[in-house]
Amino acid sequence: MPLYDRNNIFARILRGEAPCTKVYEDEFALAFNDIRPKARVHVLAIPKGEYVSLIDFSQSAPPETVAGFWRAVTKVAEQLGVADGYRVSSNVGPGGGQVVFHFHVHILSGPRT
Repeated sequence: MPLYDRNNIFARILRGEAPCTKVYEDEFALAFNDIRPKARVHVLAIPKGEYVSLIDFSQSAPPETVAGFWRAVTKVAEQLGVADGYRVSSNVGPGGGQVVFHFHVHILSGPRT
């Protein structure tokens, strides 16, 4: 697994150095619209911290950060009006299709585009 790169696009978004269309933010997470949506609703949620992947996040983040992040994912689904039906996915590592090495989840709902 690559080391955390503080210049990855999600780190730059968190620092306000790159734009995003923000959907939700709290002390644990930032959620924003995916620039290449694969469904009617396609939002990315990222934790506020330097975590490379789901494995890194689950093994390294404090329990309150893990809980706060997953609660934020639920709040995003509720805010978007899709809490009755959505998908959450995360690619882990190059072999799993991960492209940006800052842990993130995709929140998708509706037909695939």
